[in-house]
Amino acid sequence: MQRDAPSQSRNWGGNNHALYLIIKRLMDLVGGLIGLVFTTLVFLPTAIAIKLDSPGPVIFAQERVGKNERTFRLFKFRTMYVNSGGNGLKPCQNDDRVTPVGGFLRRTSVDELPQFYNVLVGDMSLVGPRPELAALLDCYQTWQTRRFDVKPGLTGWWQVNGRKQPMHAHINEDIYYVDHASLSLDLQILWRTVGAVLRGDGAI
Repeated sequence: MQRDAPSQSRNWGGNNHALYLIIKRLMDLVGGLIGLVFTTLVFLPTAIAIKLDSPGPVIFAQERVGKNERTFRLFKFRTMYVNSGGNGLKPCQNDDRVTPVGGFLRRTSVDELPQFYNVLVGDMSLVGPRPELAALLDCYQTWQTRRFDVKPGLTGWWQVNGRKQPMHAHINEDIYYVDHASLSLDLQILWRTVGAVLRGDGAI
């Protein structure tokens, strides 16, 4: 069992799970809309900072893997130099691919704000496993693919437990969420996310 793990267990069957999915989608719609409004408010100053910092687009789009291994385009504010290499893999601590402004955006999680669009259109949820890089899907063992049984999330059990690096080496946290997904767990994760963002837990 994961550290700090709550005791509730998930019920995949019956009306309880159907009701949970309806409530979860309503939360995603409301949260995605509010988040997208906030993203719009900070877009102009963030875009100016990114453009002054380094040449390239403001928004970075990348193919990710979501529920049932369906791929979609994930959006973020660009935090790395264009053509910086690394095959799109997540940067490590003091990675020279990250721009000065990008480092601030990552520490504060502002770079993630455009993903509220992904939540609103249904590619992602507010809470769930992080969407995996498409390039890493072939590296998965069969048991690890269970993390794709639910929608990926803007935040999740992995993030509120320190965001240990690298992400794909800690799939157990994602499997834990899949096995225990519930409204109470989602609300707990959302609440703990506020503190994790303010502390910058595990941010690069």
